[in-house]
Amino acid sequence: MPQGLDHIVHAVRDVDAAAEFYVRAGFTVGGRNRHPWGTHNRIVQLKNCYIEILEVAEPEKIVAHRARFFSFGAFSRDFLAYREGFSMVLLNSRDAAADARAFEAIGIGAFDTFDFTREGKRPDGSTVKLAFSLAFAAEPNSPDLRFATCQHYFPENFWNPAFQNHANGARRVPGVVMTAADPVSHQSFLEAYTGVKIVASSEDGVAAHTKNGDIVILNPSAAGDLLGFPVKTSGEGIVLSAMRFTAADLSRAEGLHRKNGLAVRRNGERLIIPPDEGFGATLIFEAAKES
Repeated sequence: MPQGLDHIVHAVRDVDAAAEFYVRAGFTVGGRNRHPWGTHNRIVQLKNCYIEILEVAEPEKIVAHRARFFSFGAFSRDFLAYREGFSMVLLNSRDAAADARAFEAIGIGAFDTFDFTREGKRPDGSTVKLAFSLAFAAEPNSPDLRFATCQHYFPENFWNPAFQNHANGARRVPGVVMTAADPVSHQSFLEAYTGVKIVASSEDGVAAHTKNGDIVILNPSAAGDLLGFPVKTSGEGIVLSAMRFTAADLSRAEGLHRKNGLAVRRNGERLIIPPDEGFGATLIFEAAKES
């Protein structure tokens, strides 16, 4: 079963413009990568998790969904037809095929694994082979968010400390924040997807504490308190609203953001970059806890 966060997909209409936003926010951003099914991406890598900034660049290459096949490109195209923002959460996996079987057995997925390879580039420009398998899961009431696990076959070629050095001091992703009108109604799915047997529940929401990051689903009131601005939901589904980052020095990060013209705001002990700045996504910066 999954061990925790692997990466988050940030779907945007212009991957280079979104990458420039991440640079202004103090992140190191990788070069453009191309998928044979029509999407292009650029990567922001932290020590334990990464952001996949994703654009549908070649819509003519997109294939439709069909029985047992989830079309990554078609979902991204349809998502971007009406919004930008975080569109997928993927947990790390040691065996995506086993995850796919498990998801089907517990009733949250009936998809074959999605296997693909591509070339990657090291900081010195040399190319390396990358290969992945994805196992998809679906929360029936959440059409605007997709869930998967991701198995890396050559992790030594992907994870690289040179890409994890960021001007804003960001180090890790301690968790993500989702919102829903009734978080408790999604508790059983969260347990099944993450493999966390005891999901914490309160009047504010539910939380799965994994080996690699927390996944919380908050109601609009609690999410608004956390983020410092009103949060609305529509329908019964889950929306992936925000990513959390630990930073070595919040004052330094805030100064960098303001110097680069970002409307960052303080909310208690957190820095918040709101979705109108972040291409539909909210970024939360928190002080790194001393080890």
